[in-house]
Amino acid sequence: MSTSPTCRFTDSHEWFRVEGGEVVIGITQYAANELTDVTFVEVKPVGTAVGAGESVGEVESVKTTSDVYSAIGGTVVAVNDKVIADPSLVNSDPLGSGWLVRIRAADLAPLDGLMDQATYDGRHPVD
Repeated sequence: MSTSPTCRFTDSHEWFRVEGGEVVIGITQYAANELTDVTFVEVKPVGTAVGAGESVGEVESVKTTSDVYSAIGGTVVAVNDKVIADPSLVNSDPLGSGWLVRIRAADLAPLDGLMDQATYDGRHPVD
């Protein structure tokens, strides 16, 4: 399991990592395991404004389709074309190469209220 002490997590199983003034967003290992085989990823295109609590895209698996939500408002500045072409990256490396979008946010403060890795893992252990 990948771990990242710099990530923040939501109860709806998204992770957020600040990198160079942008926020990278993906889904957690727990969510990837629950979805099983991810077969399709669709995200908002670059330039899309997203509000806090709004969907930045969706992840579809053989079991279900799940929206991915942003905890912060901002503008999508990059999408992970590799995960669009190969959705299995969400399963194999959700905290790394399986990231979904990058957002430029005016205010990063909402991330402070999210869970750290240890708190998230305590609530949602991964086998």
